[in-house]
Amino acid sequence: MSSPPKQQSGWQWFRIIVSVVACAGILAGSVWAVVIINQTEPTAQTINAKRKSSALVETITVHRQTCRPTITVLGNVQSAQEVSLSPRVDGQIVELSPHFIPGGMVKAGDVLLKIDPADFENDLRISESELRKAEASLDIESGRQSLAQKELKLLEGTIEGTNRALVLREPQIASIRAEVAAAQAGVQRAKLRLERTKVLAPFDAQVLSRTVHVGSQVGTGDELGRLVGIHEYWVSAAVPLRSLRWIQFANPESVGSYDADAVPDGSEVILRDRDAWGPDVHRIGVVSRMIGALDQRTRLARVLISVADPLSLQGDDPPLIIDSLVDVEIQGRPIHDVIRLSRSYLRDGDTVWVMQDDELRIRQADVVFRDADHVYIRDGLNDGDEVVATTLATVADGVSLRKIESDDNEAIDSNQPEDAETASPNVPNQADSTVSDEDTDQTGQNDDET
Repeated sequence: MSSPPKQQSGWQWFRIIVSVVACAGILAGSVWAVVIINQTEPTAQTINAKRKSSALVETITVHRQTCRPTITVLGNVQSAQEVSLSPRVDGQIVELSPHFIPGGMVKAGDVLLKIDPADFENDLRISESELRKAEASLDIESGRQSLAQKELKLLEGTIEGTNRALVLREPQIASIRAEVAAAQAGVQRAKLRLERTKVLAPFDAQVLSRTVHVGSQVGTGDELGRLVGIHEYWVSAAVPLRSLRWIQFANPESVGSYDADAVPDGSEVILRDRDAWGPDVHRIGVVSRMIGALDQRTRLARVLISVADPLSLQGDDPPLIIDSLVDVEIQGRPIHDVIRLSRSYLRDGDTVWVMQDDELRIRQADVVFRDADHVYIRDGLNDGDEVVATTLATVADGVSLRKIESDDNEAIDSNQPEDAETASPNVPNQADSTVSDEDTDQTGQNDDET
């Protein structure tokens, strides 16, 4: 009864032993296969090749020339002539000019407003009557003096010299003549006060503001409005002290002249307001003078730029607006025998990378002037030098360089993958990529044969 279980247990042990033997056989076969493969693998041989790498760069050829630097700063528009109108007599406003409104244009001598003249006309009539009275008294006294002269002739020799003036009534004549002179001055004063009831424009101007209306009661010193001249505006600009020597200032005798045919002798200035005028529109001005004090906050020098016809009354240029900010580009004095180079090509420490005999040369540059976009170099570069415009990953004197030619550009473009994320890192599409030239023959087998 116990034989079937024993027989079943024997079969189980048989299957286990067979499985172990099979696994051992497979493992032994694998080890043997690995040994055979390693013994029959071809041996890689060294390729005796000499490879020389050159940085692929772009260059620009520079030349010496005479340049005018541009000093770019920010300027504030100001009025060259401005006045706050005030009456010189008291009274009520009875009339306003239709042009005396904000934005209105007036000419020198135009009547802007009138103050009630009734009281001043009465004062003039009173003064004139007093003058006529004094003149009548003078005529009467002159007649008396004539009679006194006739009487004096009859009494010749009997009257002493001290009494002679009294007899001729000379003190009375002098007193009455003084009264006439005072009456004449009173008439002139009354006429002047009557004329001052009319407020006139002192120069050709634009009205900025008006603070009164018909019926307003005004007194001396009250503000009636503000006027600004229309022939010239100023632009105040702050420039660094080191830039002053490159600015040409106008002749003091020509400053303030509104002659349209006059030739300006100061540095020309280009004014831009890209927000108000657009990117392609500009105005022209001239540097007229320098303010003799530094700005207390910025410690910069201040110059005044004169702009003729600021409101473009005689042209199609955009008008200037007082207190607006404009970009100022001052054309400096000529700098002779220099090389003008983009600021991006001037490296750290005022050095320049030059390609000479297919090698990199790092040169120290003597920078005479810097503006917003360029540097002007006196020494350190020669006429015809090729300046490296490409940024290199490795910078050292003597690094081998190769100029990018048109064929190289076409090859680079053809090797560009459609998907930028899968681009091969070997494609020379960056500024610090390199190309290789094989200089010697290869003497070994290619690894691809395996």
